[in-house]
Amino acid sequence: MITDVRLLCEPFDPAAELAAFSAGQTTAGGIVSFLGQVRSGGGVQALELRHYEPLTLPGMQKLAEKATRRWPLDALLIIHRSGLMHPGDPIVLVAAASRHRRDSFAAAEFAMDHLKSESWFWKRERAGGEWRWIEPREVDFEALQRWG
Repeated sequence: MITDVRLLCEPFDPAAELAAFSAGQTTAGGIVSFLGQVRSGGGVQALELRHYEPLTLPGMQKLAEKATRRWPLDALLIIHRSGLMHPGDPIVLVAAASRHRRDSFAAAEFAMDHLKSESWFWKRERAGGEWRWIEPREVDFEALQRWG
């Protein structure tokens, strides 16, 4: 079982990361990935994610441990950005590899639901020249509840 969890303050190349992840998974029958990026529209000029180092990376690592205990994965990748980003910039990449696709889908969705709702990040968005803090939405907490 390979687990790669990273918290980055600089941009990453999702295609290169996914290619490297997939290349080592010759026994996996299913590899699932999710890429979250800064959306454009609505006047969004920038997104900033801040984190508290003693909590964030250890929290992400614990999340990966939960996922790998829950599903029989061959590998799990979680990369999350922090810092200032602009529309189109990648924020998060989650990839899961397993013998069967359903385990890969479930593990990736589980990781994203937790990152979205229980994340160790503070997020703010710049639109119209003004910064505003962004809180998780009710739908994010509802998605998390289904995992028990």
